[in-house]
Amino acid sequence: MVKMTGIRKKYDHEVLSIDSLTLQKGKIYGLIGPSGAGKSTLLRIINLLTPPDSGSLYFQGLSIPSNGAARLSLQRRMTLVFQKTHLFRETVWKNVAYGLQARNYSRIEIKIRVDKLLEQVGMKDLAYRRADTLSGGEAQRVAIARAVAFDPELLLLDEPTANLDPFNIELIENMIVKMNKSKSITVVIVTHNVFQARRIAGEVIFLDRGRVVETGPTEKIFTEPEQEKTRLYVEGRMIY
Repeated sequence: MVKMTGIRKKYDHEVLSIDSLTLQKGKIYGLIGPSGAGKSTLLRIINLLTPPDSGSLYFQGLSIPSNGAARLSLQRRMTLVFQKTHLFRETVWKNVAYGLQARNYSRIEIKIRVDKLLEQVGMKDLAYRRADTLSGGEAQRVAIARAVAFDPELLLLDEPTANLDPFNIELIENMIVKMNKSKSITVVIVTHNVFQARRIAGEVIFLDRGRVVETGPTEKIFTEPEQEKTRLYVEGRMIY
């Protein structure tokens, strides 16, 4: 699905230095690591929002063009949901329909997709409530529904359940798993909750100080990590 080689990104200091990273189609990846590890920057580079200073990025074997219609076409095949939800001051229904309208789906197809998604995320009864009156958990469910309405091939989630109550955390986790299984959407979820990564991810990527320390099947990362730094992190201990 995605291949990265020699990716470097620097602001006032180097925030990413990734020699090689590959994401396979249809898997859920848990992207873990301490604050400042470069996780959000990595998502933005994958989503083509932030250009790397150097390196190569491939999407399904295609080299990402620097600009133009071809780049936009690739970008439309993936979507990123940020930790801080940004919804329009419209109804829940209109928020979810927005991306489909922008892509010129028919009115009938939009209605079918939006109604189905709102039922799946438990927001059917709130379809015509203004989005700015929702709770944090409700708003995040709407944001995810809007993000997947057009069936993206790659879903990138940046701390989607941060500061939410257990009910909404479980509901959103179940949504992610169901969408992955039913539509084979590749998912990368950034989380500081290692237990969440262990619950829903099939693969884990451990990032620290902009570098990939270790990546592999989730249970192996948690029970038999190859790196001492990985073991300390998943055990909830400080790493330096």
